[in-house]
Amino acid sequence: MRKTTTGLLALLTLAWATSLQAADPQAGKARSALCAACHGADGNSVNPVWPKLAGQHPRYLEKQLRDFRSGKRKNSNMSPMAAPLSDEDIANLAAWFSLQKRSPGAADPALVEQGARIYRGGIPERGVPACTGCHSPTGAGNPEAGYPALSGQHAEYTRIQLEAFRKEERSNDPAGIMRTIASTLKDREIRALASYVSGLH
Repeated sequence: MRKTTTGLLALLTLAWATSLQAADPQAGKARSALCAACHGADGNSVNPVWPKLAGQHPRYLEKQLRDFRSGKRKNSNMSPMAAPLSDEDIANLAAWFSLQKRSPGAADPALVEQGARIYRGGIPERGVPACTGCHSPTGAGNPEAGYPALSGQHAEYTRIQLEAFRKEERSNDPAGIMRTIASTLKDREIRALASYVSGLH
């Protein structure tokens, strides 16, 4: 069973790497003109409620766009934008934005200590794991597993997403991982985490 699982993971990783190589970032750049109004020409949005796409892993971006297109992830702005995109468009857009440099964020000094403690050590008494396990100590994420990079992301956007997971308004997380974790977090803990990762780089 273990060999079968390992082999399947290897095949999935190979398929992802092959699709990434086949993507055309320049075609993605041309297609991204529609994205610029909210996310910025280089994927660095100015409005803190809209995510920075620059430097995000292609696999994660592709999944989110497909989920918006299918309705698995719902958003009144993104769902209609993703609806006409082909798989090729999605791969090209993901490739383009992944190559852009994300602008740095800043953490609220009043929340850094609490945010760092949870991010690096979790909340053991509530069964909350450290965020570093999936998102790495530097917030770089895990591209092969599809776990997003968090460093430099707008704190407000991250807060909104954590609250959406907690309320189960967002449910496209693999195996419900984020919903399970977020369900145990208090408001200030969410704000502290969101602020901390914004300044992490």
